[in-house]
Amino acid sequence: MTIDLPPTHDDLTFLSPLSDLRANGLADFLTGHSPATVLDLGCGWGELLLRVVEHAPTAQGLGLDLDQDALAHGRTLAGARGLAERVRFESADIQALTEPVDALICIGASQIWGDAGEVPGPLDYDAALTALRALLPRGGRLVYGEGIWSRPPTPAATAPLAGRDDEYVDLLTLTRLAAGHGFAVMGVGEASLDEWDEFEGGFTAGYARWLLEHPHDHPDADRVRELADRQRTSYLAGYRGILGLAYLRLVAV
Repeated sequence: MTIDLPPTHDDLTFLSPLSDLRANGLADFLTGHSPATVLDLGCGWGELLLRVVEHAPTAQGLGLDLDQDALAHGRTLAGARGLAERVRFESADIQALTEPVDALICIGASQIWGDAGEVPGPLDYDAALTALRALLPRGGRLVYGEGIWSRPPTPAATAPLAGRDDEYVDLLTLTRLAAGHGFAVMGVGEASLDEWDEFEGGFTAGYARWLLEHPHDHPDADRVRELADRQRTSYLAGYRGILGLAYLRLVAV
């Protein structure tokens, strides 16, 4: 039986380890060439997309995702900030996109272009970067955020993930891949431990909210405590400081 947990957006501003300071810097980069169109692939509720459109008062934004609850929350945020006429949130087949855009966001969504086999393989950065480059004209800008190994993976780090050392590459390898797929690398960053702690805390906060709202002896309470402990253990005793998230600022050349 599914446990009805509070939505993630109750405790997270972004659906990735991303601070306000870094987000505003990425928005400045994406709007530096006055884009008319901005596309966010795997947008969640689109907080970064909304900030980009706020930075570019004539731009039109489109966020694509399969999570209907997240899309609905994005529409609510857009309406509350007076952006409903300029930002749309839709569910669509991202792999079928062909129309170019001026600015593009893709954070933690490279698996869209990967092999959908039963056994998870290494993340297919090549397929993702090839597809993303095809959506940009020369001079178009991309914020590409994706998982990397910040340090060599350990068994404890890989166990709660795909269970393999080759799931991700390191930061230098990723920048070289981007440069080899038709991009000039304008800037490289990586989520800090503080950003990761805030992000991971947002997920476990949902379990805490559930426990506060239900009696101690609720039939699902032990299961919720188990899920919360599993998440904390996977992070704190597993991939904390090892799994990273790179933020590349790229220009199509």
